[in-house]
Parts: sequence; C-alpha cells; structure tokens
Amino acid sequence: MPLQYITDNTGAHTAVVIPINEWEKLTCKHEDLKTLEAAPPKPKVKLSDYAGKLSQETAEAMLNYVAESRNEWDERLNKQL
Repeated sequence: MPLQYITDNTGAHTAVVIPINEWEKLTCKHEDLKTLEAAPPKPKVKLSDYAGKLSQETAEAMLNYVAESRNEWDERLNKQL
C-alpha cells in the first residue's frame, strides 16, 4: 500500500494519506472506522477571527518563513529555466 506522509518543519510525521481504495478496504474490515467519516466537520474559522492573536515576534517569524520559501521557490524555478 503506497502511503504518503505529511511532515512538519522538523521532519516529524503529522499525518498519513492512503489511497481511497485502500481506505475502503480498511473500512470494510473495521466497521468502527466509518465513525470517523461520520464525525461532524469542525466549524470554519475566518482568518480575520485570528487578528491580534499572534505575538509580534511570531507574526514576523511567519512572514520571514514565507519570504524565505518564496525565494527558495524562485531560485528553483530559475535553475530549471
């Protein structure tokens, strides 16, 4: 079964993605897994609800990370051209 792992910025696995046909096989074998599908969705939160909740230091760190990521992306694109 080919699995895909989602990792955080430290490389720790935070989630696993499995093919849908494998999920269907698992839910047939283990009926209790179907309760996960029936769980009510979490309420959606608007980004504006978070306004003012980050410290200035955290906000700046996030902006720096985004800028570094964009620069890295641009550098990779330029190497391909």
